[in-house]
Amino acid sequence: MNGGKVTVGRTAALYAGAAVLRLAIFTLLPDLPDLLTGRVEVSTPVTSFKRLQEGLFLYNHNVSPYDGGVYHQAPLFLPLFSLLPNALSYPIFTYLLYIAIDLLSAGALWKTADSGEAGSSALFTSPRRQRRWNGFVIAAIFLFNPFTVATCLGRSTSVFTTCAILHAIAKAVSGAPFGAMVALAFASYLSMYPLLLLPPLLLLCYDRQRTERVKKPVISFAATHVPVVFGVLGLLFGMSYLITGSWEFLPSTYGVQLTLSDLTPNVGLWWYFFIEMFDSFRSFFLAVFWLHLSCYVGGLSVRIRRQPLVVLTLLLGIFAIFKPYPSISDTSLFLAMVPLYRHVFPLMRYSFVIAAVIMYASFLGPAFYYLWIYAGSGNANFFYAITLVWGLGQSLLVCDLMFAVLRDEWELERPEMAGKEIKQI
Repeated sequence: MNGGKVTVGRTAALYAGAAVLRLAIFTLLPDLPDLLTGRVEVSTPVTSFKRLQEGLFLYNHNVSPYDGGVYHQAPLFLPLFSLLPNALSYPIFTYLLYIAIDLLSAGALWKTADSGEAGSSALFTSPRRQRRWNGFVIAAIFLFNPFTVATCLGRSTSVFTTCAILHAIAKAVSGAPFGAMVALAFASYLSMYPLLLLPPLLLLCYDRQRTERVKKPVISFAATHVPVVFGVLGLLFGMSYLITGSWEFLPSTYGVQLTLSDLTPNVGLWWYFFIEMFDSFRSFFLAVFWLHLSCYVGGLSVRIRRQPLVVLTLLLGIFAIFKPYPSISDTSLFLAMVPLYRHVFPLMRYSFVIAAVIMYASFLGPAFYYLWIYAGSGNANFFYAITLVWGLGQSLLVCDLMFAVLRDEWELERPEMAGKEIKQI
């Protein structure tokens, strides 16, 4: 079940197959990328390629890209994409960039899988750890996941955040805490919410320190490495200021996520709620929603302290459900991490229900959006109802994975209970 022996040829074939698949779709279906770019399931106000193109047009004409309130993405995207030929005239260069980012993400995920951290951490070793997939299988699942492919085709800038998060985790499990902190700083700069991953990532870095180093207390370790994250963030903000000539990017990029000023529909739970919200209650419920999103960090980090990689995986699933502007890219990142826990799959209880609900929502979501926006035979309730089902499917997966991991720990502590049914009293 580990995918067999991995050779250089098999690795090259995997990466080449993933790249050729994406290039073939880009070439044979030239209208599909633009169609996906406009889909609310793929693009959000803070990751849309169309909005990036508008910001890039303003930037190239010496106008602030944040004028007009359309562009809500990091300023460093502007010089990066301005180096590429025009995406309308020569789209192949943009396609190659996004394909390369997907392959880099798969490489980082491969390293994480081969580290064995999911089954055997510094403080916990699962008795089922031998039942796992190797990095080749994990990378293949990620690269050929339809959600990953659709995100690449839609050219959402969330792929850069995904790549940075996966590299932060890969650096952490390889015993390179400085690199992990730098990668997390880049992810936080691009999307803000990855900063909430800092506590479990610090614990993972602490546990995976190289054995030749003398371990410091965890507080001293955190005091040494947390400033790296904020130092790199400060450097990135300074570079952004030099690019734009003002601090206008802060409220336009991060303020829009904190205040939800753009209520464009998406697959999340916030937009409809705040459309119906009275202005006098808006600030209170914004605080409640952000508190709800962030409160999982401390609880999971303490309860599953022995397995910080599990905490990171669960938090990625929670963010895919409850962050202000989620998309299928967030779900693809979470689904990429789940196969690392192949050893606890037999302990999961609702695998069929979860798969059925996610597939149900995946097919009906676009249909309900069409009925609302184009056919005019439905209303916003149609689409929001299916996003609730989408969130339910992911919530079930998060809860079931957490149950399986805790059951695995519990059976190691109490071997006599292995295989026995659990009943709620």
